[in-house]
Amino acid sequence: MVNYTAAHEVALEKFRACSLADMARCSGYPIEGNTLSVDFLGGHYNVEYPSGQFWSGSVPTPSDELPVFTQILILHYLANLNESVETGTLISYKELPGGSIYIQPFTHRAIDPLVRSFGANPDRLLDVATRLGGQFNGLGDMGVTFRVFPRIPVTLILWRADDEFPASGNILFDASAPSILPTEDYAVLASAVVFGFKRISAEL
Repeated sequence: MVNYTAAHEVALEKFRACSLADMARCSGYPIEGNTLSVDFLGGHYNVEYPSGQFWSGSVPTPSDELPVFTQILILHYLANLNESVETGTLISYKELPGGSIYIQPFTHRAIDPLVRSFGANPDRLLDVATRLGGQFNGLGDMGVTFRVFPRIPVTLILWRADDEFPASGNILFDASAPSILPTEDYAVLASAVVFGFKRISAEL
């Protein structure tokens, strides 16, 4: 099991070095008292400032509900004060800085589970995405765009199986992505989206 303690501490230091007002302005999440109000994959959390503690309702969020690597991802997003502008141009993971080196792990971690979970029933992907505020984008046989964070849209695409080829898929990002999070975070983010969608699909 990966030990995320050091990465969590670094993320907390970056979070605490920012002002609450700056993080609210740049992240798109509102301030509630001394917290940032964060919606993430169907869950609602309050991130306390400056502690970085995640709260669900009036109690700390248990790690089985929001794993520490997901907390790190959210803290990274909140602490990035770069006000980049969304371009509308889509890029693949391998087009992110250094992404071509890690495309196989990314595929194994995010794209393959997407195809396994929704390839046989792509319409289910649209059902889940729209439930979370995402929308159909017209790409592939089924394509949806979902904002994981206010400034980070993720595009999920599926192609149905036919007589010659099995079902396949891809996950794309806006070209502004490298200015918001480091490349390795997009593997965590894409995996979180796919498995979050899978969980929500099972609940529908």
